[in-house]
Amino acid sequence: MACTVLHLSQDVLQDQPVIHEIGGVNCMGAWAIVAAVVVVVLALSIRVVQQYESGVLFRLGRVIRVREPGLTMIIPIVDVLRRISLRIKTMPIQSQGIITKDNVSLDISAVAYYRVVDAVKAVVAIENVDQAINQIAQTTLRKVVGQHMLDDILAETERINALIPQILDPLTQGWGVIVSIVELKDIQLPEEMKRAMARQAEAEREKRAKIIAAEGELLAVGALSQAADIMQAHPITLQLRTLQTLAEIAVDKNSTVVFPAPLMSTIQELGSFLAAERQAATSPPVVPATGADATE
Repeated sequence: MACTVLHLSQDVLQDQPVIHEIGGVNCMGAWAIVAAVVVVVLALSIRVVQQYESGVLFRLGRVIRVREPGLTMIIPIVDVLRRISLRIKTMPIQSQGIITKDNVSLDISAVAYYRVVDAVKAVVAIENVDQAINQIAQTTLRKVVGQHMLDDILAETERINALIPQILDPLTQGWGVIVSIVELKDIQLPEEMKRAMARQAEAEREKRAKIIAAEGELLAVGALSQAADIMQAHPITLQLRTLQTLAEIAVDKNSTVVFPAPLMSTIQELGSFLAAERQAATSPPVVPATGADATE
């Protein structure tokens, strides 16, 4: 745009000095309009793709190319740039009721981790990637859990977590998405099942306690058998054990003491021995006869 220059005579210029001012204002306004248009075009043309993004460029509705991170230029109105994040996304899978293979109703919630590996497919092949991943993860979780027994679900959670992404990958690769991890986050059991499992665990603990007690009795019987053999070979050991038992009973200051039969016989023998010793001490000693007395 050029400014209009008026060629007037000296007299006319002197008589009409306002013409110079009008011409200068028109020129400045034109340049301002040009600058504004340039700024608007640049603002519409310049796009910045972040390091964690990939830009899909559409020109008149067709995919032209994929723009790498950095500054890029597009043609306003003609081009459309769709920026897709390539970072790993976390998606919670809401709790849902699932019936296991042994007809137990569970409420299971999970969490899925996925990322876009092909920006063009993520834009062209599917309308809403996040919603699609959420729905397919829920249905796959329901399918996998429904094929297992309750005990397997509780004991082999890691194997189920690894099985779900293997089923999802062939489905999501056509969308340019890879599901890396699906983790079971919470498993809610019915109250009746919780009580039944508590009774089962209690019975299992009682079983182990009885087995341990029986093993202890078996070991004790073996030790007692060896002790009986030793006592049979050395009867005095039975008396020593009896005296030790009496000493242990006397510690509690009991007023009643039960003496076993072997101890009573031992006491009787000990009494007879003491009586014989007293009789021998009171009776005069027998003097042996000499040779002269014997001749008479």
